Amino acid sequence: MIDLGISKMALIGAVALIVIGPEKLPRVARTVGTLLGKAQRYVADVKAEVSRSIELDELKKMKDTVEGAAKDVENSIQTNASDFEKSWADATNMDSNSQSSDNLSFPESYPAYRHPKKKWRVKQGATPNWYKARNGVRTKALSGAARVARFRPSKPDTGAY
Repeated sequence: MIDLGISKMALIGAVALIVIGPEKLPRVARTVGTLLGKAQRYVADVKAEVSRSIELDELKKMKDTVEGAAKDVENSIQTNASDFEKSWADATNMDSNSQSSDNLSFPESYPAYRHPKKKWRVKQGATPNWYKARNGVRTKALSGAARVARFRPSKPDTGAY
């Protein structure tokens, strides 16, 4: 693009110093720097947007190919399922005709549902309470203040009032 070497940059700086003057040169340099920064950010944003749109197009193409493959698989499964159902029906009809109905006994009706009658409100732990009491296992939760009060050493009785 533009080949700027140290000698060309020095020449541009000397011309700017003469044309603009030493008082205004730092302000102009800051302004040029901010404008170049904005231009670079704009170019980077445009590049990112273009790459996003390209990736989006690629993802759409990939989605279309996956959907097409899924439809093909679905169609093949449906045709195989219908072939299987036909062969199953033929096989069961052939088996039922060749065998007696005494060998194949299906229940006429299923028994009615019975609730297991569990007492779900009564929860019993795996360890019995008598075992926990004997071994000193805590069965009730204590708050922090209650725990401090329980384990606070008792005050010795001094006898003076």
